[in-house]
Amino acid sequence: QPDTPEARAKIIETIPLGRLSSARDVAEATAFLASDAASFLTGVCMEVDGGRCI
Repeated sequence: QPDTPEARAKIIETIPLGRLSSARDVAEATAFLASDAASFLTGVCMEVDGGRCI
């Protein structure tokens, strides 16, 4: 599928938060997983997808 405004709009319609992810969204999830706050997590698959895979 070509990357057109129409194609992006169709994808965005399927995302509960109503937008595409940004590099910052992914970076913040990565920083969390690398932090002490996530020290008890093992084998976790964290979807950074705006709720699309709920």
